[in-house]
Amino acid sequence: MERTRRAVHAGSWYTDNARQLGEELDRWLRACGQSKSPDVRGVIAPHAGYSYSGHCAAFAFANIDPQRTSRVFLLGPSHHYYTPRCALSKATVYKTPLGDLPIDLEVNDELKASGKFEVMDLQVDEAEHSMEMHLPYLAKVFQGWPVKIVPILVGALSPESEAMYGRLLAKYVDDPRNFFSVSSDFCHWGSRFNYVYYDRKQGAIYKSIETLDRKGMEIIESGDADSFKDYLLEYDNTICGRHPISVFLHVFWFKDNSIFKMLKNCGVKIKISFLQYEQSSQCRSMRDSSVSYASAVAKEEA
Repeated sequence: MERTRRAVHAGSWYTDNARQLGEELDRWLRACGQSKSPDVRGVIAPHAGYSYSGHCAAFAFANIDPQRTSRVFLLGPSHHYYTPRCALSKATVYKTPLGDLPIDLEVNDELKASGKFEVMDLQVDEAEHSMEMHLPYLAKVFQGWPVKIVPILVGALSPESEAMYGRLLAKYVDDPRNFFSVSSDFCHWGSRFNYVYYDRKQGAIYKSIETLDRKGMEIIESGDADSFKDYLLEYDNTICGRHPISVFLHVFWFKDNSIFKMLKNCGVKIKISFLQYEQSSQCRSMRDSSVSYASAVAKEEA
């Protein structure tokens, strides 16, 4: 029996008009200057309304080669529902204005059988925007190509759980048909976010925010999940996808502290690179607020 997750944020966070949406995504995908690469095995991309982050997100999704990929693992943070675990969807298909994306029920069941995942109610699934905001881009990029998705809502995980879920998902990277789409915005700055870190040595507030974000981005590019955890503890940067990003890092690497080396969790060598960084506005006074967006690719190296 088909169980549908509706595109509930269509018409507000992005247009529900299929023609307009397709044209908008096409325009951004062309303008970003990126090209499809079979070596790109995953992306990190934002999940705000498209008027804010759609342009930035194109820099990630334009790299996807639909000929190589047949399954997308979608990792998104939970904004409204608390769980200390990861959760799978009850749905069998995710709707988008650009076409349906079926869930890979075989892999879903395989993950469920591990006993490490809970299953979220459809109401929780539909209320969460972090994964939905990746769907129209995925539907657009894979138009005309068969693809299934594996949505994973990532809860408020402990560092130990982040490592455990990373190890659990690592085996899927060894199949070149699998791809990871990781959903995260970066710094949410301002009193409305209860976060006003400001390093005055950087100049204007927006420059301090960018320096802070880029420090985190460089650590993510290093692949060191432990250093990313230390960075978050030190600065408490309001990166809402901190847990999905940490799981993603653990999919590829783990640190062997006995030899002070990063070792591979999977059979392929991956390099993460950020391609675009934007802010919703430039904060100049303590009364201002902004959200940062960044797009990255995870590329397989020889």
